[in-house]
Amino acid sequence: MVFLVVDPKSVPEAMALAKQLGCAIWVGSDGVTEEEYQRYGASGIKISRFIYPLANADEGVLSDARETIGEHHPSEMIWVQYIWTSG
Repeated sequence: MVFLVVDPKSVPEAMALAKQLGCAIWVGSDGVTEEEYQRYGASGIKISRFIYPLANADEGVLSDARETIGEHHPSEMIWVQYIWTSG
């Protein structure tokens, strides 16, 4: 199982869940800094960081992100954070 976290504010919660479950987490460049990414990886969290932001990304960007994750984690379920906004 792999988590794709779109909203930077949700990263800590998703990180804790991923660590508890032993699964991978992918975030945008706006989700964690490069320094945080290095620190989390060194602590054993299976984290990957895109070089572009995901917050407010359009469907094309999110589709590309899912495809990239699928290439790195074939046959694994990808859980994608979805934030519904009205209007």
